Amino acid sequence: MKFQATIGENEHDVELLPEEGTFVSGDASGSYSFEFVNDRYILRTGTKTYKIDNVSKEGSSIEFSMNGVWHTVQVKDEQELLLDRLGFKTGAAVGEGILNAPMPGKILEIMVAEGDEVEKDQPLVILEAMKMENELKAPVSGTIASISAEVGASLEKNSPILEIETIG
Repeated sequence: MKFQATIGENEHDVELLPEEGTFVSGDASGSYSFEFVNDRYILRTGTKTYKIDNVSKEGSSIEFSMNGVWHTVQVKDEQELLLDRLGFKTGAAVGEGILNAPMPGKILEIMVAEGDEVEKDQPLVILEAMKMENELKAPVSGTIASISAEVGASLEKNSPILEIETIG
């Protein structure tokens, strides 16, 4: 099985051979075992053991704690990589023009209206969460297709705020 794991800005190509219990990643290779024991995952590579807890997956994003440290990894399998190379959008990418609340909070300001053209990373919404103002930016360039939240609304995590119709 081939995967591409993106951690921060770094991409890592990984090939797992589960029948043999081996992996190859860049110049590194070796043996591994991965099992679920006592409500946690245990990953062993060579002489190192990693305890993996609190695993959650949303689309191609996997969030977990490993030995008590939080990590977020974007993972694409062989099929997703092929679709990317061919220029098709995968399930996660189809929703890329949707801006969701990244955390529970209250909308203080919406800086755009339906029909406005926006650029990627342009500030769109101010969301107050834990007494801090968070500027939410456009995930893609395009036109504001719809706004589903309003100023003063309290939102749960992942609640939709607005949708951008991508250009092209």
